[in-house]
Amino acid sequence: MGRPLILASGSQRRKDLLESAGFAFEVVPPEVEELEPGTFPFRKLCAANAALKARAVRARHPEAVVLGADTMVGLGGRVLGKPASMAEAMEMLASLAGRAHEVCTGVCLAGPEEECVFFEVTWVRFRKIGREVINEYLERVEVLDKAGAYAIQEHGDMLVDKIEGEYDNVVGLPVTRVCAELERLGVRREEA
Repeated sequence: MGRPLILASGSQRRKDLLESAGFAFEVVPPEVEELEPGTFPFRKLCAANAALKARAVRARHPEAVVLGADTMVGLGGRVLGKPASMAEAMEMLASLAGRAHEVCTGVCLAGPEEECVFFEVTWVRFRKIGREVINEYLERVEVLDKAGAYAIQEHGDMLVDKIEGEYDNVVGLPVTRVCAELERLGVRREEA
């Protein structure tokens, strides 16, 4: 029996990825105010927000390893968070069209004895898409809760030309690195 694991996130995508990797865990969404873009450089901001979430939950569950994560989209120095409206979502997707952007997921694993904070970056290139494709995509996918106004796992083939790096990182969790770090911290996968 390994250490208990808590996912400090309400994200269904992260929950699914962690379950697929074979871990048993409890979900405890953090009650924190995320740091705003501009507080830190882009990649450090992802890691800082992940740490904020994990530490808030760990304060109430000191015996567990708590996983906090934060995913953001960066385009030419600009941070694309979750769009506030459909008009903003349309503008974001139009700005990504035909260009490469980075998807950064910051991760914090806060355990009883140690804390591990890191980030992973995946590069994503969008196809050259026009208003028609953007409108069709926005009709098919609920985007207001997604950084950059898209989800690669939901009709991503309409938008994405290619990716360099870990696919799961774009979904919301760099699973390969997370699994290695969790095992190092004494969190065991469930027996199949």
